Amino acid sequence: MLAPNIDPVAIQLGPLKIHWYGLMYVIGLVALWYLASRRARQPGSGWKPEEVGDFVFYGALGVILGGRIGYMLFYNLPHYANHPLDALKVWEGGMSFHGGLIGVLLAMYYFGRKTGRTFFTVADFFAPWVPIGLGLGRLGNFINHELWGKVSDVPWAMVFRTGGPLPRHPSQLYELALEGVALFALLWWFSRKPRATGSVSGMFLIGYGLARFVVEFVREPDMQLGYLAFGWVTMGQVLSLPMILAGIGLLVWATKRPTPSSS
Repeated sequence: MLAPNIDPVAIQLGPLKIHWYGLMYVIGLVALWYLASRRARQPGSGWKPEEVGDFVFYGALGVILGGRIGYMLFYNLPHYANHPLDALKVWEGGMSFHGGLIGVLLAMYYFGRKTGRTFFTVADFFAPWVPIGLGLGRLGNFINHELWGKVSDVPWAMVFRTGGPLPRHPSQLYELALEGVALFALLWWFSRKPRATGSVSGMFLIGYGLARFVVEFVREPDMQLGYLAFGWVTMGQVLSLPMILAGIGLLVWATKRPTPSSS
């Protein structure tokens, strides 16, 4: 089965090119703003819709800067050390979720200080909408024919134009289903009722970490890194394991606290 050969450029107006990959990030941020604003309007939310808009600005900076810097540091530092101007070519892909997460966490900390909220109050409120952007980002990877899986003979394996002649796991779609759809459904359900502060954040870390850790078994490791240990451990798994452990610890800590989250 051939993977759909979609032009990575979604819109072109003269010299201006808007790539699907970048467009997915924009759509994800707009969706987060819209859904979080709706919840902010609910009685007792503790939030104002205009505050959501303010945070989206800081969060977008965190995603873009953190994701790009994280990719350069975690996955391809020698290349960017030799070609520093390539760091600006974000339309070609090359974003790290874990780096983007660090950037968003810093944005949450800053926004919490600015508005007089605790870090986890901010994180719990926005965590349920993050999987939308994650899922759309994986769809962008699929359109770009990048980050495909290992060679496979499963009936739905696909041949990617950048992956050689053999069919491979469409691991981008697995991540779309798990990190995007499934994690969004889980957090939407979990956050609909008042939870102890930190609970929603902990559930997000566990859910994403497990989804990413599992998919890495069928995802081709980054060419420049390969496997880090035992012939199967990838950088994605190394970065996801601390998330799982931190999420479990946070969930246990949160359940011992009687204060409900304001999200």
